Amino acid sequence: MISSRNFLSGFLKSLVIIFVLFGSGFCLETDTINAGVVLKDSDTIVSSREIFTLGFFSPNGTTRRYLGIWYHVSKDTVAWVANRDRPLNDSSGSFSISADGNIVIMNGNKEIIWSSNVTSNSTTSGRNTTAQLLDSGNLVLRDIAGGPNLWESHWYPTNTFLPSMRIFHNTRTGQRVSINSWKSPQDPDYGNYSSGLYVVGIPQIYIWYNDRPIWRSGPWNGRVLTGVTSMYSVYVDGFSVATEDDGTVVFTRAFRQKALMTNYINTEGVLVEAAWDEQKKDWSPTWQAPIDDCDFYNNCGPFGICYANDRPKCSCLKGYEPKNKEEWDRGNWSGGCVKRTPLQCDRDNNATDKHKMDKFSKIALVKVPDFMQWTTGIETECEGMCLRNCSCIAYAYELGIGCMFWSGSLTDIQKFSRDAGSEFFVRVAYSELDEKKDKKVIIIACVVASSVAMCICLFLSWRWMSKRRGQPVTLEYEGGDVGQLDSSETVLRNAMDKVNIEELPLYSFEMVENATNNFDMANKLGMGGFGPVFKGKLANGKEIAVKRLSTESGQGLEEFMNEVVVISKLQHRNLVRLLGCCVEKGEKMLVYEYMQNRSLDVFLFDRSQNILDWRKRFNIIEGIGRGLLYLHRDSRLRIIHRDLKPSNILLDEDWYPKISDFGMARIFGGNQNQADTGRVVGTYGYMAPEYAMGGRFSEKSDVFSFGVLVLEIISGRKNTSFYNDELSLGLLGYSWKLWNEYNTLDMIDQRISSPSSEAEIMRCIHIGLLCVQEFPVNRPSISTVLSMLSSEIFDLPVPEHPGFTDRWNRSYVGSSSSKTSESANQVTVTALEGR
Repeated sequence: MISSRNFLSGFLKSLVIIFVLFGSGFCLETDTINAGVVLKDSDTIVSSREIFTLGFFSPNGTTRRYLGIWYHVSKDTVAWVANRDRPLNDSSGSFSISADGNIVIMNGNKEIIWSSNVTSNSTTSGRNTTAQLLDSGNLVLRDIAGGPNLWESHWYPTNTFLPSMRIFHNTRTGQRVSINSWKSPQDPDYGNYSSGLYVVGIPQIYIWYNDRPIWRSGPWNGRVLTGVTSMYSVYVDGFSVATEDDGTVVFTRAFRQKALMTNYINTEGVLVEAAWDEQKKDWSPTWQAPIDDCDFYNNCGPFGICYANDRPKCSCLKGYEPKNKEEWDRGNWSGGCVKRTPLQCDRDNNATDKHKMDKFSKIALVKVPDFMQWTTGIETECEGMCLRNCSCIAYAYELGIGCMFWSGSLTDIQKFSRDAGSEFFVRVAYSELDEKKDKKVIIIACVVASSVAMCICLFLSWRWMSKRRGQPVTLEYEGGDVGQLDSSETVLRNAMDKVNIEELPLYSFEMVENATNNFDMANKLGMGGFGPVFKGKLANGKEIAVKRLSTESGQGLEEFMNEVVVISKLQHRNLVRLLGCCVEKGEKMLVYEYMQNRSLDVFLFDRSQNILDWRKRFNIIEGIGRGLLYLHRDSRLRIIHRDLKPSNILLDEDWYPKISDFGMARIFGGNQNQADTGRVVGTYGYMAPEYAMGGRFSEKSDVFSFGVLVLEIISGRKNTSFYNDELSLGLLGYSWKLWNEYNTLDMIDQRISSPSSEAEIMRCIHIGLLCVQEFPVNRPSISTVLSMLSSEIFDLPVPEHPGFTDRWNRSYVGSSSSKTSESANQVTVTALEGR
């Protein structure tokens, strides 16, 4: 009997404990609600990998209760709300599956205030359905018997765009599913702002205030939204657009990585993307729109274009003028611009210039206007198709879309400084692009033509003979200076003319000489394979850096022209900007923007310098990666740099890195992935094995160099600094040795070593070793590297054996002038050209 009493007492105590737990609320150890289970106000359920939590909550400063789904790491980040327009007034609410199989929220009086509202049928009842919270943040209602989901919270988004959620527009029925802002930070009811997909020809993302657009993404080209800055590859961003059989165009985001990301529209109508920072335990914004006046829809009115960095920000397109000059000058640009000169189709049939064809004014890096039409076709066909159509007033071409055309007004045009946009061509009358002619000069010229004809002939004859004798030829330079070009330099000038470099100033020797104080050694910044680099200051106060080709340099016209051609066509914040060049008096010089903090190697390898803390070094690594991504994937040209090293990474006043020295760069064709060369150029210790030994280079060659750079930035030691010591395999061998010994902490530069940054540094070492693997196929692409750096790819693969390029004997390295030679048995031998 005693034993029975003890058992009964213990059983009753257990019941009391269970009752207290259920009464006070706790986290149910499940992600599923079945029939008969009631989720009370203080209870929660969590998805299987603890990504999302479902339960009741009150917005800050209120007592109203809502059922919501929030990120498990941050209860304040609510991603979905069920009863957003019908809150509970107290904590007596509950969540369960009703008798008809629906998910319901009931108040304390057992009244249903919200329901999934699935239509009942013979097979659907309370005991036959179950609700599950998935790791995507999707609450799904299923029939136990199987079949498609009966209901999903992802079908009814609130203010947050979650992974695998479908934002769509049905072009046949007009139905749209968008995200909608909260009314205020304390009220999740429907607000005034929404964002979603709208398709008229080409899919675009919009933000609307009620039904009025306030921001537009630009068209989807199959890979990115062309008007969104810093939008990278599908792999990194995970965005995709698909058209279904019923005409529904769907926009989704399905991460291939394990990064915790959120995209939402706030109560002020701003789209925000943020990533969870595990160290700070907070969200870190990675992108948002709109962010400035130019982002706002049609800020400059019809036929106006907005330049964010200009003052004033709005200008009229070529061939157009302000509709109301007084209002325009006061900063009211809403009226936009009107055509200044009639186009060919608009001119009177009796006009003397009726036969003269219209022309096109090109603008690069543009978010193209709204309301475009499109057709498939190749780039060279677009201009002709537009000219043949009198209603066509502009065109653009985008790979993945084809030819885009505009008629009517040109609305919402924005000019970017980098990283986005398309080339845009505006149709203008022929006279808008012709040089303006002075009628008085023409009349006088006709009157005196007979008297000057002989003089002109004599002048041309003298000029021709001067060239033949090597006499100087007069040229006009940047700033209005006049200089002379001798016959040997004419060859270089002619070569530059052939590449059609747009808007690249030509500086006179005198101007550069004065700027550098006659190339005073006190102004010398450093010495590279090209030659010395000098700091200078132009007469207008602008600071410049001048690269002067040395007579001892192994480089010449080919490398000089290569750098001019390549870098003059590139624009990115992580690439150094070429301002112009000088080709006079036997000199070949390149004029760049001046970088206040010189090159990376100055601060990296000087042990007395403590300026580069880990945060700066990480930002430099990421910036170099973004510059490479632009070269490899996002620029108009596909560029392989081939000479990435610390001395070619320049740092501006804010320590942003800029890749420089494109003398060795190679341009790839659109479908080209790899190339061979008979002349291996670059810097010993940074060249990938397949390039150094076989002359084969690709994007993965630059990735190898990037990996060496990462390990140097972390260790503070040059790759070649290990020669003649006990670690004869160099930095890569040293890093690999420590990796296999689980002792990589020993390679971290003591100037940056700290417990708070240790995990991030170790991750970067891991990424660096992945980049320097021996075989190119094993190395990640630079877009994948950026995802790894930002932790969008969380689980990193195990690196394999690196390519120990620096264990090869220096005797194999040829001089800087070595070329490919043939041996007696006709086997081609490629010599290394170290720098």
